[in-house]
Parts: sequence; C-alpha cells; structure tokens
Amino acid sequence: MKELRSAILRIFWRLYGENREKFANTIENVPDFITVLEWPPYSPDLNPLDYSIWGYFESIACAKPHESVKSLKKAIKKAWDEMVKRVVNSWSGRLQTCVDAEGGYIE
Repeated sequence: MKELRSAILRIFWRLYGENREKFANTIENVPDFITVLEWPPYSPDLNPLDYSIWGYFESIACAKPHESVKSLKKAIKKAWDEMVKRVVNSWSGRLQTCVDAEGGYIE
C-alpha cells in the first residue's frame, strides 16, 4: 500500500507540481465563454485522496493479516464502499472550512 501511494504521489507531482507555469498560461488563455472555477491554492485540503483514503484503507483493510490475496481484495473493496459514503458526507464541511480559511491551509 505504501509503494502504491508513493507511485501515485510521484505521478501527481510530475503532472501538477512541475508544470505550474503551463497551467497558469492555460488559465489565462481560456476563452470568455468558459467559466474558470476558482480553486484555493491549497486544493489538497479538498482532495479526498489527501485527507481520507490512505489512512482509512490502512486502518480498515490492513487491520488484520490476510491469508490470501482474495481476502485482502475483499477487505479493500469493503473499505472502499464504506469510505465513499464517509467522504461524500464530510466533503461539504471541509469545503466550508476552506471558505472560512479564505483558501488558506487547513489541517
């Protein structure tokens, strides 16, 4: 699970972190008929992967040793289904926290 997380984070950084100038230029050149959505600079605060998924999977799906890959997959599927409900229910509160922080960093 840690290896997968590291790989995803490396890909994310390569796509976004190293290409900020490209994205800034793209946003400046958006045609008038397209509305650009304002997003706070600390957008990971609104990213369910950042604040929910990794810790949740580790604590639920890996809480006990699994005797087979099938057992592990079943535990991950169950954790995923439960997590989706939890994230959807908590997202509006996190959005309000970001609004209250005026787009600044939140814990």
